Amino acid sequence: MSRLTLWLMLLTYAELIVVALGSFIPHDARERSSESKRASSTVSQPVIWEDLADIEIIRVDDTFYYSASTMAYSPGAPILKSTDLQNWEYIGHSVPSLDFGSGYNMTDGNTAYVKGIWASSLKYRPSNGQCSPTGPWTQHAVFEGTCYYDCGLLFDENDTPQVAYGSTNIQVATLSSDLTSQVSNSQVFSYDKYVEGSRFYYINGFYYILGVQPGAAIEYVIKSSSPTEGYTGGNVVANAPSCPVSNGGAPHQGGIVDDPQGNWYYMAFCDAYPGGRIPVLASITFDDDNFPVLSDVNSWPSTVEVPLDKNVLSSPTGTDEFSGTTLGHQWEWNHNPDETAFDVDDGLTLRTATVTDSLYQARNTLTHRVLGPASDGTIEIDFSNMKSGDRAGLAMFRDVSGWIGIIKTGESAQISVWKDITMNSDWTTNSIGALETSKDISETSVFLRASADIRPGGAATAQFSYSTDGATFTDFGTTFSLNTTWEFFMGYRFGIFNFATDSLGGSVEIKSFDLALSD
Repeated sequence: MSRLTLWLMLLTYAELIVVALGSFIPHDARERSSESKRASSTVSQPVIWEDLADIEIIRVDDTFYYSASTMAYSPGAPILKSTDLQNWEYIGHSVPSLDFGSGYNMTDGNTAYVKGIWASSLKYRPSNGQCSPTGPWTQHAVFEGTCYYDCGLLFDENDTPQVAYGSTNIQVATLSSDLTSQVSNSQVFSYDKYVEGSRFYYINGFYYILGVQPGAAIEYVIKSSSPTEGYTGGNVVANAPSCPVSNGGAPHQGGIVDDPQGNWYYMAFCDAYPGGRIPVLASITFDDDNFPVLSDVNSWPSTVEVPLDKNVLSSPTGTDEFSGTTLGHQWEWNHNPDETAFDVDDGLTLRTATVTDSLYQARNTLTHRVLGPASDGTIEIDFSNMKSGDRAGLAMFRDVSGWIGIIKTGESAQISVWKDITMNSDWTTNSIGALETSKDISETSVFLRASADIRPGGAATAQFSYSTDGATFTDFGTTFSLNTTWEFFMGYRFGIFNFATDSLGGSVEIKSFDLALSD
C-alpha cells in the first residue's frame, strides 16, 4: 500500500498541549471482507466495564480505535482497538511518560494527582506518515502558554489541522501543516451555559463540534459549512438519558463514529463509582437539518445492533505471568515509575524506590483497572528479599485506599491488612492509615487477593484474602468500604506496591496477576 498516513494525539493538561506522533499502515481494501455479507452483532452495555472516560473514538477502514483519560497514571492515554464496537483490546499508549514537571515523578514530596492527561483526542491523517497506533510515540510539539482545554482534533477536507476547544466560549485554532505552530485562532460559538469536552468532525460537507454540559449530562452539537466561523445550533444530541447500568449517571462526554456500512453511533460514559466512568453505546441518526441525534434522544438502549462480525480479541480476564521483558498495555503506573527500580523478565521484580510511610508517596505502584461489575484481583508474591521496614502487597487504590500485604519486621514477616489511607481535598496525604490485623507468616511466597464489587449503588466493598497454595483462600480483615464520590475522577484500581519505611535495598517478585469476574 503506497498511501502514507499520520496519527496524531492531542492531550490536554495543565497549561500545555502535546501532539504525539505514531504510525499506522491501513488495511488494503482488497483484504476486507464484503460488508454486505456481515452478520449483525449485539453490543451489550456497558461496552467495557472499565474506567475509560472522556471518550475519543474513530474508525480507520474496518477497525475502531479509542482513547481515554488517565490523569496521573503513566504511560498515559491508552489506545484500544476493536472491529465490532464491543470486544476491545489495549494496544498501546500515546504518552510514554508524563514529562510535565517534577510532580509526575513524585520527587521532592510533590505529586500530580488529578492532573495529567484529560480528554485526549486521537485522529487519523491520511496524507502523512506510514505508521502504527501501537507506536512508538514521540512528543512532536508543545505550544507553551496555550491551553487547548478539552480539545478535539480534526483534519478538514483540505488536510488542514484544526483544534476545537474551550468551555462555554468554544474556539477553533488552525495549526500549521506540521503541527508545530498556531496559524490562527477564533471564537466560533458561545453557549449560555457551561459546555466543555469538544469533539470535532467533518461529515458530508459540514463541520460539527460536540460538547457536554457536565452537571446536566446533556450533549450538544453545533455545525457550520466552515471550520472557523458560522456555527449555529446548540442542538441536543442526548438529553441526559438514563444509564443502561443500574444506578449509573446519565451518559455524556462522548464521541460519534460510523461503521463501514454507514451506520452512526454515539459512545459516551456513565459515572459508575466506585469503579469509575464506563463507556456505553447508542445508535444515532441525522435529522432533517443534518444534526446528529440519538435514535431516542431521551433514552439509552440496553443493547445495540452493529452490522459487524464479532471478533474477540484478548480477554480482559485471565492470568498475566509477566512473560517477556515488557508490561502489557493494560498496566499503568501511579505517576512515572523509577525505571531503575523494576524489571520484567518472566516475572515482575519491584525493588523499593521510595522511603516513606504513605502509599500515596510511594513510587512504582503498578495499577490495573478493576473489571466490573465485580472481580477478583490476585497476585502471587515472593517476598524472600524484603528488608526490615518494607511493605509490599496488593491495594485497592484510590483517594481512600486499603491493602493486604506483607510487613517485614526484623527477620520476621507478617501478613497484614492496612486500611483508612486517605487524601485531602488537594490530593495530598491526609492519613497514612492504620494496621487493622496481622499474623506471622513462615512462608516466603503467598497469594494475595482483593475481591471488589464496584456496582454503582451497590455494596461498594472489597474483601481481602490470602492463600498459601493458590487454591484455598482465607478472608483476612473486615470488609473494606470503597469511596463512591466522584472528585478524584478515576475509579478504583488494583495496585501492586513495594515501598520502604526504613531504607532502600529490598525487593519482591510478582510471579503473576490473575483477574477474574466474580459474583
